[in-house]
Amino acid sequence: MEKLSSQRNPAPRRAGFFIFSIVSLLLFGTFLVSSVNGRAERNGFAFEHTSRAKLASDATAEATGDKYLIGVGKGDITGPTVEINFAGYADLSQVGTGLRQRIFSRAFIVGDVNNPQDRFVYLVLDMATGDTAVRYGILEGIAALGSEYSVYGQNNVAVTGTHSHSGPGAWWNYLLPQVTSLGFDKQAYQAAVDGAVLSVKRAHESLTEGYLDYGTVNITDGSISRSLYAYMNNPAEERAKYSDSVDKEMTVLKFQRASDSKNIGILTWFAVHGTSVYQNSTHVTGDNKGVAELMFEKAMEGEESAAEGFVAGFSQSNVGDTTPNVLGAWCDDGSGQMCSYENSTCADGKSQSCHGRGPEFTNLDLGITSCYEIGKRQYDGARSVYDTLDSTGTAIVGPTVKAFHFYQDMRFWNFQLPTGEQVQTCPSALGYSFAAGTTDGPGAFDFTQSDSGEPSASPVWEVVKALIREPTPEQKACQQPKPILLDIGEISQPYAWGPNIVDIQMFRVGQLVIIVSPSEATTMAGRRWRDAVAAASADITDAEPKVVIGGPANSYCHYVTTPEEYAIQRYEGASTLFGQYELPAYINLTVSNIQYLAPDATSSPPPGPSPPDNRDNSLSFITGVVQDNAPLGKKFGSVTTQPSATYARGAVVQAVFVGANPRNNLRLEGTFAAIEALGTDGATWTQVRDDTDWDLVYSWNRTNEILGYSEVTIAWETALDATPGTYRIKYYGDSKALLTGNISAFTGTSNSFTLT
Repeated sequence: MEKLSSQRNPAPRRAGFFIFSIVSLLLFGTFLVSSVNGRAERNGFAFEHTSRAKLASDATAEATGDKYLIGVGKGDITGPTVEINFAGYADLSQVGTGLRQRIFSRAFIVGDVNNPQDRFVYLVLDMATGDTAVRYGILEGIAALGSEYSVYGQNNVAVTGTHSHSGPGAWWNYLLPQVTSLGFDKQAYQAAVDGAVLSVKRAHESLTEGYLDYGTVNITDGSISRSLYAYMNNPAEERAKYSDSVDKEMTVLKFQRASDSKNIGILTWFAVHGTSVYQNSTHVTGDNKGVAELMFEKAMEGEESAAEGFVAGFSQSNVGDTTPNVLGAWCDDGSGQMCSYENSTCADGKSQSCHGRGPEFTNLDLGITSCYEIGKRQYDGARSVYDTLDSTGTAIVGPTVKAFHFYQDMRFWNFQLPTGEQVQTCPSALGYSFAAGTTDGPGAFDFTQSDSGEPSASPVWEVVKALIREPTPEQKACQQPKPILLDIGEISQPYAWGPNIVDIQMFRVGQLVIIVSPSEATTMAGRRWRDAVAAASADITDAEPKVVIGGPANSYCHYVTTPEEYAIQRYEGASTLFGQYELPAYINLTVSNIQYLAPDATSSPPPGPSPPDNRDNSLSFITGVVQDNAPLGKKFGSVTTQPSATYARGAVVQAVFVGANPRNNLRLEGTFAAIEALGTDGATWTQVRDDTDWDLVYSWNRTNEILGYSEVTIAWETALDATPGTYRIKYYGDSKALLTGNISAFTGTSNSFTLT
């Protein structure tokens, strides 16, 4: 379990691992080049399975919009929960030790009733981002389902991530993000692919005629800006158009089937980083959006307005400069001061002590209660819209459903700005401030945000980066004013380090237009992009266009800022891969192809050059499970520490079992841990908690590497309003034999205990 004694691990340990990560990258690169060329209670996480009173407006009232083909589905993507590096923070020390809540793929299909070939699939995966390797696998998996699924393909399948930073990684396509995960892990990759394909299959099987309605709500306390200094460099007259430095609006799209007016799902868009859970927490979660999704789905169980199997997807939006750490960034150096405005440093001039604080920071629990609270705030917002959509919502109208997708090579791509100026994008590169990290996860050494990159700032890096790749004069000029630290777009040995080819994709149903972004757009970048697309869409929709941004999607391309924010070169600008004109390029590439979303469109844009597929040639230094053994005199599933006989509600109940490595069987669509309640007959046990419940925590610990011993701790953080009764803890595991490699399932059961 997470330690409760401190909010974060000591800075020297954090910095040490970051140093190791960066040095490993640089030395690894040197080797490659030389070889190739020569508000919740702490103990009250209440995911209740109860319905709540409906408002006067009946959520199953007859819809008024046009009919569409609609379908929803969900699949488990919980990859290896232990011994695999997490995706998001790029921290070598953040290696999984267990599971707090399972993660899922959620699929939403929308089609034209009269032209069923016209449809799209919008996938929301509880992981850091969509990815080239994962998308290739999903498209192959869908095709393998048979000819009936040939209507889904490159053009109309979007793979988005909620941007959680606390899920298993090692599924990346490109070398740079593989460094901290020690390469590519086929099990982690396959879990994501198989769960996503299953969600599409279930959505397809549920297809029916129905209606779509949307509404909006402002979630005022769900996010703040973590790069206000860069945001303020945007023109004053532009900033004056908005009431806040981040977008507070959540858009909620409701899926309602026509046959019985039951709601089958919702899909929301709201911008907030999946960084509520800190980088020294090592239990898998879907972060704040994963909390909101499962909270909504559990609330719909037994709800009169909702169909069985209701799916709630909480998609990301223009997330780039947002943070869920709404108390702001503070120095953990004992000074009691906030971090500096310009570059997020503390009194020592460094960024290591500067950390964002979530709403429940004082619980000192690695961001766990803050994560739950930010998730609940999103749930509350979405629920308020859901309950009032029939009186306040807007029907999606106009029968048109369209999609387009193509690849664009961004290396020195020339295009014209609306002013007539000729500009170009660049091969991908990361600036100095990329290594500084953010207030959600700071970096190390003397890197700071807004780093000038002058040799006097970080002299050692001028030497070491040159050993990997010295940018060409053309690249340096193209990327200005970014000082280049890692010229990833011009390194292809042993395979591509980062993306140069991006996915350009858009969907349209009625007046709703979805921009599928491969990059994390900052707040103002997203606003400009949406406005441009809305203006271009006005001639092809029957009603005023509603434009949303979904991402990061398909192939992770880091960030996209405005040119003005790029000039500041904080983390987001330094991570804008393709130079200062990346946003104008994205706007150009989407707006200039808007005709493919027109009602009479019958063609698609040229597909463009495909990005490299590195799945079969990726390096991996991730070792597999060798063996599991039970200590002498014990057997797998034996309880070594029983729960006490009685607990008061609000207490943490736990049991320790003789365990085995959970990588032997991911138990997808199942559970590692469960709580069972004794029925009134005194004989029947019923499962009341499983891996989808935030308050049930599974922890695995290897106690002897050589002999293969391990133990599993299952803890139930009971709520103050939990139902009194008699309970027991169940553990479901699988062991691996040394000689044969056979996997054998087993079960452990604790003594019963009473909750009073």
